[in-house]
Amino acid sequence: MIRIFNYIDRESPIHRLTGASKFAVLILWSIAAMTTFCTPFLVALTILGLILFSVSRIRLREVRAMLILTMAIMLLNNILIYLFAPEQGVAIYGSRDVLFTIIGRYTVTKQQLLYHANVILKYTSTIPMIILFVATTNPSEFAASLNRLGVNYRIAYAVALAMRYIPDTQNEYHDISLSQQARGIEMSKKENLFKRIAAAASIILPLILSGMDRVDVIANAMELRGFGKNKKRTWYMGRKFTPVDILCIIFGIMLVVFTTVYAMVNGSRFWNPFI
Repeated sequence: MIRIFNYIDRESPIHRLTGASKFAVLILWSIAAMTTFCTPFLVALTILGLILFSVSRIRLREVRAMLILTMAIMLLNNILIYLFAPEQGVAIYGSRDVLFTIIGRYTVTKQQLLYHANVILKYTSTIPMIILFVATTNPSEFAASLNRLGVNYRIAYAVALAMRYIPDTQNEYHDISLSQQARGIEMSKKENLFKRIAAAASIILPLILSGMDRVDVIANAMELRGFGKNKKRTWYMGRKFTPVDILCIIFGIMLVVFTTVYAMVNGSRFWNPFI
């Protein structure tokens, strides 16, 4: 069964970091990548992200679904950018070097290609970090780390439940799918795509009802145990910050500082090799 947003328990330096430090680095890393168009910096982030991904010992086949989904979104985004703004790169970089013309106003310029390359690099620099955070962070430990940072434990626990709910929903979808196929509804690759989509749509209603039932069960269980009565609570999975966690957060802050200083010194967020 294909899984997305699923925690993978494994022994690695990335797994040993606390959930809060990984979340902080993810936010800072994403801010740095999304607020700059400095191509060398984005290339460096992409390479570093791939190195960290290999260090985590997460296999590509284990996160294949997430990679396919994000790559499809990246491709669609670039196509739409070119369809609606084929001269966006020209407007940004202030010059126009035409390589060839497709039809009408749709020309391919060096500036537009660089702009699309930067858009792609923004995805490739952040996708590994998002996958790392999701695949290496235990939801319970993440909630405990957030609470340690000062986040109300009710909110932290809600985040942990949301992270756990996604894999549970996938399991439920898989079970309902098998039940539907046992009743004669073909959902395998033998059937054509449109019929498979229609069959998958028929699963949505029982999936929603099952999800609502699960939410009700969890809410009743938490209420019976007096959840939320006290101002504080203890955590079984709680861990203290280590020097490595602090260093990782400092590194994330340095990334944001670099992009801010670069924009101020350069006078723009864009790296322009055409001047």
